[in-house]
Amino acid sequence: MQEAVFGRADALRRGEFRGSAGEYFGIWIVNILLTIVTVGIYSAWAKVRRNRYFYGNSFIDGHSFDYHAKGLQIFIGRAIVFGYIIGYNILLTFSPIAGGILALLMFVLLPWIVMRSLRFNARVTSYRNIRFDFVGKTWGAFVAIIFGGLIAFFSLGILAPFASRWLYRYIFNNLRYGDRAFETDPKIGALYRVWLPAFLLMLVGAAVGGALFVLIYYGAVASADSGMDGEALLVLGIYGTVIPVLLLWGVAAIFYRIGVRNVVMNSARFDTRHSLFSDLGRLRYFWIVVSNLVVTILTLSLMRPWAAVREHRYVVEHSGIVVDGELGDVVSSMHASGSALTAEYLDLEGFDFGF
Repeated sequence: MQEAVFGRADALRRGEFRGSAGEYFGIWIVNILLTIVTVGIYSAWAKVRRNRYFYGNSFIDGHSFDYHAKGLQIFIGRAIVFGYIIGYNILLTFSPIAGGILALLMFVLLPWIVMRSLRFNARVTSYRNIRFDFVGKTWGAFVAIIFGGLIAFFSLGILAPFASRWLYRYIFNNLRYGDRAFETDPKIGALYRVWLPAFLLMLVGAAVGGALFVLIYYGAVASADSGMDGEALLVLGIYGTVIPVLLLWGVAAIFYRIGVRNVVMNSARFDTRHSLFSDLGRLRYFWIVVSNLVVTILTLSLMRPWAAVREHRYVVEHSGIVVDGELGDVVSSMHASGSALTAEYLDLEGFDFGF
């Protein structure tokens, strides 16, 4: 099957994850304890340690990725956002108009913040000592995130595939590895094929919620007529309605996200010759997410490292690149031309705002 799709058996380079839950548990427990002791300040450095472990154990074609961010960069970005939120709440208390202006300013700045975060995270990532880069502009982020999000929201999700296409074209078409470009052009028809099951689940969720609300409403009215506390029953009923609806919508969101990822990755190219690859199973991934959540809750989060490694391994091992020739030849040509941005000489620019 693989040969029929890719032409030859060795064309596909699947990802490989070599980490283990036992190794990551040691990193995770230290991160948790130091974050608690420092009242959350260490969380920035904890993120660096976590990413270095997962990146460093994610391999493709026998080579791992590397993460070069520093904890201080992440801390400064978070401090800026945290300070902004505090300022917003203070202004909102004393002057709702000023608070509203500050909220509007954040809305205006959001595309720039997202663009800078994408650039930062690309530039602190390397593979075979060559950095990634992101060259997207603020206007592109506005169209992909703000405009696309509004289109999806006001169309009640019907135009969500268009928003997804704009978003991932913005991300992939501005992503670089050294001086070589990525590109993707997911087809709307393919996006709607993965959208349809998710949308049907959302409709089922809305129907279930509506039916439950009607039953609860008339039950509350009947209880009030009989002298029972109908108001309390109505409040409990609303929660009983919202929870199953949100659960079904959460399932729909997972199905759609994984379906879109497969479509986008399988239509993506690197250096115009090499195809990216993804074959995540929506049901399988959903089972991993749900079972991870259950195990994490039942063990009071002590099995969280196992859950994180399990999910990451599945995603990495079901992703890859279909190489036209040898991947090492691409890296060698970049080094030979002097166009590679190497890990030793690229300055770490900016801060990570957490988007």
